[in-house]
Amino acid sequence: MILILFFLTMAIGLLAQWHVKRTYARHSRTPTVGGYTGAEAAHAILRQAGITNVTIVEHDELLGDHYDPKRKRMVLSSANYHGTSAAALGVAAHECGHAIQHKLAYAPLEMRMAAVSVTSFASQLVMWIPLLGMFTGLIAPRVGLLIMAVCWGILMLFNLVTLPVEFDASRRAKAILAQMGFIQAGAERAAVNQVLNAAGWTYVAAFISSLIYFLWYLLPLLTGGRRRD
Repeated sequence: MILILFFLTMAIGLLAQWHVKRTYARHSRTPTVGGYTGAEAAHAILRQAGITNVTIVEHDELLGDHYDPKRKRMVLSSANYHGTSAAALGVAAHECGHAIQHKLAYAPLEMRMAAVSVTSFASQLVMWIPLLGMFTGLIAPRVGLLIMAVCWGILMLFNLVTLPVEFDASRRAKAILAQMGFIQAGAERAAVNQVLNAAGWTYVAAFISSLIYFLWYLLPLLTGGRRRD
């Protein structure tokens, strides 16, 4: 059963990743009339929001774009930094949405930032507890189940808090790009919506997977059952 569970959750994640990559690839060929690059749009959006302490940097990892609130740094892949497509502008504006959230002390973002350390620790435990404890008999099965349930519960809650953070950033991105004239109504706006909506499903997939694992380890504790996997 644990193998079935593993392949099921892996399939959910891979399907979401495939969908976002396919959607991004399609709309990376959708031009925008304004011809602004992702970096130019990002600079303008941050300036419009009164954010002057965020650095925008380029890196070469495709779809590794992110906003680092601790360093106040926005990282854009080369394709989005220099790209002028609807996909490039959508991703750049999404990361600007996170910077705006940070400036406004958006509660879900603040919660996610505060939970990073404990979540990282929990993710390490869910990898090592089965190998070092439950399979070797060093940890009693019920204790192992309890630790795994708690750790997956932490990961599940982290992924749950991530959902409003990501969807709000995308909502802000769509509105700002239209308001500032970076994209036109019609094909350009539809392309941005599709790219950002597809990206949102990767976070939904992560939440569903963590919820499944959380319930898998929690239910035996509630019913008195025992599992060694």
